[in-house]
Amino acid sequence: MFDFIWNLASFVIALGILVTVHEYGHFWVARKNGVKVERFSIGFGKAIWRKKTHDGTEYVIAMIPLGGYVKMLDERVDNVSSQDKDKTFNAKSVYQRIAIIAAGPFANFIFAVIAFYFMFLIGVPSIKPIIGSVTPDSIAAQAQLSNKVEIVEVSGKRTRDWQDVNLALIAEIGSDEIVLKTKTSESQFISTHQLNTQGWQFSPDKTSALVSLGITPFRPQVYNEIAQVSPDSPAALAGLQAGDKLMALNGQVLLPGWLDFSQKIKAFPEQEVTLTIERFGLTKNLSITPKVVDVKGQRIGYIGVSPKADEWPSEYRIELTYDIFSALGESLLRTWNLVTLSFDMIGKLITGDVSVKNLSGPISIAQGAGNSAGYGFVYFLGFLALISINLGIINLLPLPILDGGHLLYYLIELLTGKPVPENIQEAGFKFGALALFALMMIALFNDFSRVLS
Repeated sequence: MFDFIWNLASFVIALGILVTVHEYGHFWVARKNGVKVERFSIGFGKAIWRKKTHDGTEYVIAMIPLGGYVKMLDERVDNVSSQDKDKTFNAKSVYQRIAIIAAGPFANFIFAVIAFYFMFLIGVPSIKPIIGSVTPDSIAAQAQLSNKVEIVEVSGKRTRDWQDVNLALIAEIGSDEIVLKTKTSESQFISTHQLNTQGWQFSPDKTSALVSLGITPFRPQVYNEIAQVSPDSPAALAGLQAGDKLMALNGQVLLPGWLDFSQKIKAFPEQEVTLTIERFGLTKNLSITPKVVDVKGQRIGYIGVSPKADEWPSEYRIELTYDIFSALGESLLRTWNLVTLSFDMIGKLITGDVSVKNLSGPISIAQGAGNSAGYGFVYFLGFLALISINLGIINLLPLPILDGGHLLYYLIELLTGKPVPENIQEAGFKFGALALFALMMIALFNDFSRVLS
């Protein structure tokens, strides 16, 4: 229940911030172009707070926090007095209308740059992308990749941590070849590896790009010993304590290391198991019932313990921190890379290189918001920037109900010298609403499939 409330609260806060940013873009540019704004609303439905200012604009926070809108004076839908005709949206030039409509998505991109800027100023603790192991006969193995080497470049893109590597690999979905460059800690010599990805089977909803290629990141040695037990978890209720050594599960002896136990316990969601432990040199059996959690669409068992592990080697750690000037350049570059990647993914959805099964809806976004907020403020900033970019891009899609559809109409007006007929616009809005509804249903279906599978 706590996870649900935390995810929901994080989702509402994130969406509220991003919708406000988007609508404020429309609002600010409309006001600058002399358009009278009648209402600035965050959310839909019944108002839970409202305030009307001296300039006649009503500010509203509404019950349903799934969007927002800016209502501008418009002769096509309002009765407008003669003295206000020059303040209507429809009275403005096509260039002014384009600026007003484009300002919403543009504000989302600006917000992403600002969020990334502060993220890089604060600093992001991260790990160098050093390979721990390579799966035999995998794509990575065939390219002669080996362990203990650092990936410094993926198809021409510099990589400083595993997030850089993952984003660069995802951008290569559909490519016949991926070129990786690596180096060792002992030498600055760069090795080049060509990965043949013609038969690359990658499902983002099931596994990571790295695992699908046969690459396992380096991790410190982890032991079959409990370091921490979460309060009120199944492990705490069963009596497990820090320092307990895990010996067997349901009578099956556990292999050294944490992986064997982790894989086995995941197979028993909401099923009672017997765990054999060693405590102070004595062996005892405990009954424990793992609770069920959803991870990438799979229901797995979870008991709420952390293993004892070696410290990360200091030479593997990095801090992505920049000064007030270089942070701006880095934030612009990160935003640009994510914008181009997002448009690339849309193209690959159309061509079929990426399945529609990978579309995510509000449930997945809420889980992402809760997880990032749980990791800390700096990670929540990165999440906000990512979703802000996606919100801006979605609104630029040429569907008439979205900003991109309005921009398409105004572009046609620029080319033809006259506005698109009202009946065609109305038909387009209906089609756009249907298409957007279909996309949302697919995304929601994917979300529920991941939760219930």
